[in-house]
Amino acid sequence: MARQRSIFSIILVLLATFLISCGGPGVASAPPTYTADQIAQIQEYVPEVQTVRDRAAELKNLIEKNEWIKVGNFIHGPMAEARLTMTYITPHLLPKDQTTARQITKDLLTHLVKVDQAASNGNSLVALSNYKAAFTDVDKFLQLLPEGSKQADS
Repeated sequence: MARQRSIFSIILVLLATFLISCGGPGVASAPPTYTADQIAQIQEYVPEVQTVRDRAAELKNLIEKNEWIKVGNFIHGPMAEARLTMTYITPHLLPKDQTTARQITKDLLTHLVKVDQAASNGNSLVALSNYKAAFTDVDKFLQLLPEGSKQADS
């Protein structure tokens, strides 16, 4: 019986030692940040999105003047390019921002389709409201970008 106690004591000591060694203080991991390569990739594409953003008044004027062919050209030209560029930027964002960026890009497409449909129907009210929503989406996307990528653009 004494022999069983000593073996049992040794097993408990080994188990306690193992558990203590595994249960050390947790190492705090740093929050994810952008690497220089990611910022460089983003900086490459930001000017294209910003240029389209700066042309928002141009689309509004076309809608107000009921120049529907030019509205369609703007939607399918510069705005489609901006949306494509946004999809190129998304994989270079932090993982937590990628989901939001994808949703914003989908919302932008939805609003562009509605502007295009309104242009086909000659409905300036629907076109104007979706134009505003589309550029709100672009602004939201630009806010997701790291500061270093925006400074190079300014």
